[in-house]
Amino acid sequence: MPDIKIVTEVAGRVCALPLEAGARVGDGDDIAFVEAMKMEIPVASPAAGRLKSILVAIDDVIAEGQVVAIIEI
Repeated sequence: MPDIKIVTEVAGRVCALPLEAGARVGDGDDIAFVEAMKMEIPVASPAAGRLKSILVAIDDVIAEGQVVAIIEI
């Protein structure tokens, strides 16, 4: 099965991780929320599949374009 890397489009602090590894995700489901400029910006899954791993933790400071999770389709 191919893996898809989920990347964030903004730099900021991870403020929420609503799913756990192993969860089924749909196209567009929110995987993480990043606090940037006093807003919570969702990081959405680009495809349906199974959340293989989450590569960040709450309160991690992440960069734009950083991989936050991997899904298996």
